[in-house]
Amino acid sequence: MDKDELKIKELVRTEIAPPNSSIGVLGWLKENLFSNWVNVVLTIVFASITYLVLKNSIEWIFFNANWHVISANFRLLVVGQYPVTELWRVWIILTLISILMGLSWGIWKGTIGHLSTIVTGLYIILASLPFVMIETRIWLLINIIAIVATCLVGRKGLKLKKFILVGWFMMFPVIIFLLSGFGIFNHVGTNLWGGFLLTLLIAIVAIVFSFPLGVLLALGRRSKLPIIRWFSIAYIELIRGVPLITILFVAQLMLPLFLGEGINIDNVVRAMVGFTLFTAAYLAENIRGGLQSIPRGQFEAAEALGLNATFKMTFIILPQALRAVIPAIVGLFIGIFKDTSLVAIVGLTDILGIGKNIISNPEFLGTQMEVFIFIAVIFLIFCNMMSYASRRIEGALGVGKR
Repeated sequence: MDKDELKIKELVRTEIAPPNSSIGVLGWLKENLFSNWVNVVLTIVFASITYLVLKNSIEWIFFNANWHVISANFRLLVVGQYPVTELWRVWIILTLISILMGLSWGIWKGTIGHLSTIVTGLYIILASLPFVMIETRIWLLINIIAIVATCLVGRKGLKLKKFILVGWFMMFPVIIFLLSGFGIFNHVGTNLWGGFLLTLLIAIVAIVFSFPLGVLLALGRRSKLPIIRWFSIAYIELIRGVPLITILFVAQLMLPLFLGEGINIDNVVRAMVGFTLFTAAYLAENIRGGLQSIPRGQFEAAEALGLNATFKMTFIILPQALRAVIPAIVGLFIGIFKDTSLVAIVGLTDILGIGKNIISNPEFLGTQMEVFIFIAVIFLIFCNMMSYASRRIEGALGVGKR
């Protein structure tokens, strides 16, 4: 073999050699942050801004902020004016939820397992806070043990699936029963429900009850029966054309005038109804968009199978439509969760209303930054949990991929 053939073979080996997939840290920095003079200037400017923001934030959070306002009002921010002697009901509710979550984690794993891990982490963080009372730490420890223990039970008890689903379905009436008392326990009026407890309840009611109503309105808008179709269109367009705060004011101020004397609906219930009606109108439009995205072939295939209109819509069309609009639906639910702070305007003391009352107290003047940051962190955690669950469900169903 002469030298020319060796050079040719060496050249071929060089040309077909796979590219180096790893460029290292310095290579990545040079390629992405310092590739030209514009990137160099932008990198230096934004690095300086980031450094100043982080430095001042850390300095304020750990050395200058007055977190005593949170520790002194922690119970108010979480449960409002709910009686201290009846707080065991709230802890029982939380424990029941922890048990169901642990069992679900053990059986289904996946997304519910990740959410259970996050909730367990939150329990541990709360229990480690220095201002938390001993009784609260004991209840948090019970909930941590409940999640872990029931997770282990769930891994061995696959026959518990039906009971767990029924348990989740019955959880809401159980919560209302325990919080209110209904004559068995001491009655606690909804005027004493407040803080994050009220925020969470309004959001859950609006999400749970608006979903079937939104589905019916979406189907009604596509109905061939004129009365149903025009009623659905009128309802959706009317509600969508009015701000949420207007609906809340109507529910709080105008509704008693229409009901007449002797009929009184609780303020919290009125707010829940207002949120449910408002959410249902927007949800109906999202689902209608999903229905319109279904190809005509799916309708024809369902008809070819001999399915009637109810079975065709229930088992073929509607599941595909809901799957297609999961991101829009979750975005709407996150928006509703954040909009619950509007109930403070109509006199209900959710977590934002409690926060405003605290900073107006002369003892805590000048602490509005600490209070609002604490509230923002709570909303950030729960909104991100909803968003994370949505992304996991989208990934499992292959939304946008198939």
